[in-house]
Amino acid sequence: MAAVARSIEIRRTTDDIPHIRATGWRDLGVGIGYVQAQDALCTLAESFVTNEGRRSIFFGAEQRPSVDSNVGRSKNIDSDFFFRAFVDDAAVARFQAEQPRELNELAEGFAQGYNRWLREAQAHPRRHAHRACLGEKWVREISQQDIHRRMYASHLTAGYLQFLPDIVNASPDRVRATDAVGSRELRVRLANNLGPRAELGSNVIAWGQRATGGDGAVLLGNPHWYWGGPDRFYQMHLTIPGKLNVAGVGFLGVPLVMIGFNEHVAWSHTVSSARRFGLFQLELDPSDPRRYLVDGVPEPMQSRTVTVEVADEGGQARQVSRTLYTSRFGPVVDLSRMDPALGWSARRALAVRDVNADNWRVYRNFLRWNLAGSLDEFIAIQRKEAAMPWVNTVAIGKGDGRVWYADIGAVPDVPDDHRQSCNAPLAGAFAKFDPRTPFLDGSRSACIWRIDREVAQSGAMPAERLPSLLREDYVANMNNSYWLANVDQPLDGFPSLLGAAQSALHHRGRLGHQIAIDLLQRGARSSEELGRWAMQEALRSRAYSAEQFKLTLLDQACSRVGVPASAGRDAYTKACGVLRAWGNTGEADDRGALLWDAFWDELEKIPEGKLYRTSFSIEAPLSTPAVPMPSDGGVGKALTSAIAALTAKGIPLDAATGNRRHVRSGGRRWPIYGGCGGAGYFTVACPEDGKDVLDANAVSNSYLQVVRFGEKGVEAHTLLAHGQDELAVSNGRGSAPVARYSRKAWLRFPFNEADIQRDPQLTRAVLRP
Repeated sequence: MAAVARSIEIRRTTDDIPHIRATGWRDLGVGIGYVQAQDALCTLAESFVTNEGRRSIFFGAEQRPSVDSNVGRSKNIDSDFFFRAFVDDAAVARFQAEQPRELNELAEGFAQGYNRWLREAQAHPRRHAHRACLGEKWVREISQQDIHRRMYASHLTAGYLQFLPDIVNASPDRVRATDAVGSRELRVRLANNLGPRAELGSNVIAWGQRATGGDGAVLLGNPHWYWGGPDRFYQMHLTIPGKLNVAGVGFLGVPLVMIGFNEHVAWSHTVSSARRFGLFQLELDPSDPRRYLVDGVPEPMQSRTVTVEVADEGGQARQVSRTLYTSRFGPVVDLSRMDPALGWSARRALAVRDVNADNWRVYRNFLRWNLAGSLDEFIAIQRKEAAMPWVNTVAIGKGDGRVWYADIGAVPDVPDDHRQSCNAPLAGAFAKFDPRTPFLDGSRSACIWRIDREVAQSGAMPAERLPSLLREDYVANMNNSYWLANVDQPLDGFPSLLGAAQSALHHRGRLGHQIAIDLLQRGARSSEELGRWAMQEALRSRAYSAEQFKLTLLDQACSRVGVPASAGRDAYTKACGVLRAWGNTGEADDRGALLWDAFWDELEKIPEGKLYRTSFSIEAPLSTPAVPMPSDGGVGKALTSAIAALTAKGIPLDAATGNRRHVRSGGRRWPIYGGCGGAGYFTVACPEDGKDVLDANAVSNSYLQVVRFGEKGVEAHTLLAHGQDELAVSNGRGSAPVARYSRKAWLRFPFNEADIQRDPQLTRAVLRP
């Protein structure tokens, strides 16, 4: 039999989406690396510098990244020490050794493809002058180790990276701890399930055959994610004939689809509320704060001197070293900058353990999902690997009327009875403002995370003790706790570190479930019809807080007794009129959404117990808490403050949403709809604090997909709000997908060969290995 000639075919369709076809895994990786370098060279090159711990030498030790990512924006020197210590060559070698051959070949090929395009661009710098980094010293060729390093670093997002500066600055002589725990800063920090921004998260709803007239299932995936930086999504279609045919998105630098669909399954994720890390209180040896007691026996901390390069004032390289400390429980962490009680003193220190530091299965799991042949196979993979690092999963399958929800992944094995018996002395005070994080007694060896010899990872919870649900009506998650994936079948009885059971949903979560139920009850005649409804609902920009509470609040604020004496009467009267006339949505042309958002921001400063007359009830999770009735004229004061806030920014009280909330792309200004999650917008559009324009630091709707399986196979509609090109949301290139999102013009994804061939913007290139 004649050997098949090797080639790498790259076809681009509408919105510059690459469809990469190759005869083997390494060549497929070449194509992926090549197209990602074409579209995001500077973002990728900078991320490789970050992950190898060399930001200080190129960008300045005291400077910080200009764009958000899962790494956050710590000082470059702190970031360098972290990556040199925890994402070092040994960790990368271990990661690589644990991966299947196919994934290693993809990584090797990615590096080759990236380097190939870089060499082509460097040979023709004028042609690629828009890539401003092209001549910079920090832009270099890479190896497959850089891709493995990039993938492994993403594991640590919900653990060590949450505490990056606190780990690398931990020292036994820096602070003297107190016993009082209760810092508001720490409470706010740990309230985020992931990363530096509260808005990071997603909506996902899947409807089963009871919603489609028996015609299979429909999936709506709607991440709210970064619009710039290395962790933004990149859309692609990957094919090895006879082996692989999958489309969707992955992080830049990752040669796999992380959210998407193939011919048999479709899936999406939301940020999980489960804790992926735990704290241990160490009792120190009174004679040496670098030794801690375990079962009464002194044990030395492991110390490691880490060295990074920095540039001095003259631009010359010099070396700076720090000593980092680790215990048997994990690295020492000093949280004194957030709460003095949690610092390193002569009496105690804290250690943090990240379950994902030893989770080598994440991208192996994604690879297997890319290849999955049914929903049952998809579920079996998730249960076997238990690998998802910090997300919930929702999935559907071809010819299957069921829908799947699971928060099955890498989670510390700390059931509540173990936690109670091992609580550290400070655990009770800590739990008052962060009840999820296990805070265990490191002076007892028995208090290590439990070890089950039958699970995939030591110290991780078995999949059978993690929440999941298989239904025929709907499942949904909007970054709330696992417990209410379906209102008719709440999940309960799971450890508290997974999130609060029987707790109030935030307003976006309540609206998401209401959308799911409304479409379920509307009585679609087919999955195609329900899919159309889902696309409409995903972008309607409803503000749930206004739908539920606006009239009650305006009755209080705008009555004669509700107007504060200090209010400017004309502006106040106008504000009341604007809000009464507003239709409770954040569409680009709507007038009133900006004022409502400012008003709601002020109301949220009132503690929930003083804001609502009706408190949360487990019997009515989608309608409580309810009836806002702040005392002491709180509503009028909030409206006055909102008026002042808009006036100070020069924003008219009746300004249209899109006049302020917009993105600059391709030399044009595109209006954007929706709002931040606090006011209950299902359609999220959240600029960086203090800005109106959505740019690379926005956290907003990113990649959206509505997927079903019809007679002709998979049918998908997608949107990539920020576009493929790294310059698309900086008034630069690649405006087509941004404009599409602004117009709400869903793209029917060209997945099968016939659709690709007739795409009006089809281009084709062939790379020879």
